[in-house]
This record gives sequence, C-alpha cells and structure tokens, in this order.
Amino acid sequence: MNKSYPTLDHHFHLPHIREVGASRPFQWLRMGWSDMRDNLAASLSYGVFFAVIGYLILSYAADMPYLFTAAISGFFLVGPIAAAGLYEISRRHDMGEKATFRESLMGLTRHSDSLMYFGLFLAISLIGWERISAILFALFYQGNVPDLSNFFRDVFLSGDYTHFVVAYVVIGGALATAVYALSAISIPMLMDRDADAITAAMTSAKAVGVNLPAMALWAGLIVVLVAIGFATMMIGMVVLLPLLGHATWHAYKDLIE
Repeated sequence: MNKSYPTLDHHFHLPHIREVGASRPFQWLRMGWSDMRDNLAASLSYGVFFAVIGYLILSYAADMPYLFTAAISGFFLVGPIAAAGLYEISRRHDMGEKATFRESLMGLTRHSDSLMYFGLFLAISLIGWERISAILFALFYQGNVPDLSNFFRDVFLSGDYTHFVVAYVVIGGALATAVYALSAISIPMLMDRDADAITAAMTSAKAVGVNLPAMALWAGLIVVLVAIGFATMMIGMVVLLPLLGHATWHAYKDLIE
C-alpha cells in the first residue's frame, strides 16, 4: 500500500513508497549478510578501513570527553555516506555481479555531484553537533570536565548533572532524528537513480513517515549494532559496518518502487 504525503508530493516528484511490516528490518539484515558473504573481501575492506579511522579518532579524543561523546554520536550522522561503496557492492550483487574494493569506489563517480552535496550536508551536521556539544559542556560545567574513565558514571548516572543530560539527550536526539529521516535511504537512491540530493532527502523522509514502526526498529538496530562496535574498541565494526551498509541498500530497494 502507498500512502500519500500531499505536501511533499506537491513540491517534489517523489517515487512511490511501499509500506512494509514492522519486523522487516530483520530481513534487511539477512539480505545484507548474504551480500557481505558473497563479496567478503571488498566488504571487509570497508570495515577494516573505517574501524581503523574510528579507532584513531576515538584515541585522539580520549582526553576530551565532549569531543569523545560527539565523535561517537557523530558516527551516526556520517555513517550513510561512509557506507556508499557498500551500496555499490550490493547494487552490483543484485545484478549478479561481484565487485572489488576498487570497482566499488569507481561506482561512486556516477553521481558524484549529488553525493558530494549530500556529504556536505552530513559534514555540516557533524560539525554543528560538535560545536553544540562543546557549548553544552561549557554551559553546564564549572571547573575541570570529569575524567573520561569515570565520565558516564559521574555525569549520566550520578544525578548531579540532570540539566546537562536532559539538554544533551533532547538536542542530540532531535538532530539525530532529523538527519536519520533525511538520510535513511538517500545515498542508495542517489547511487541507483538520476535524482538530486533534495529529492532523495525528501523521499527518505517520506519513506520514514510511511513506515514509522519499521524505520524506528531499524534505527534501534543501527544504534545497538554500532554500540557493540564501539564497545569492542572498533573490532566489531569490521563486520558490523559492512552488514549495516548492505542491509541499508536492501531497505532502500524494499521501500522504493
């Protein structure tokens, strides 16, 4: 069934959105696992690359709690563009082709302008969140910021910084929700169709609105799996990032006619 969002449809020529069941994200993960298994070397190359980059960023920010927390939450903001090469692998897999790591990168050149504009939007969102995070720390802390090893215990669990925790969660959650809605399936769409970045973002927002239970579950699965990746000092991200990237491609194919 297709639901219409008259305001969006009036201003943008959007493709039809399919309505899927609330548990459909588990099927996306299964299909993503199949893509990764059949293109293991290329997929894990992305996992290793971004796991190393993530580890270096977190190591650099280890002595700066505001930057450390911003880096972790910011990963969710830039994740969609980071996985672009994985979408190309899945696109070729759907056509019965295998792709090397190099070939997947070449696929990014087909719609490089639209990808660049959307990547710029995500980069601005990340920079904005880093600045907001720094401002929140400056407003709510007096003196030294707690040591990172005791940060979550002293700040989030102690009850002494309730105003900070509420502001951090509300503002960060609002930004994350907006970016998620606009980017959930935008990058795969840009790589698969002749669409501009604005149309892709509006299509993604419409798809999220039409399939709110499924997309809420999908967002929760992403948070849990990425959290596991961080909890394992990025080692788990070697497998989990490719899995999520391939699964996102199937989410896009499932939701858009």
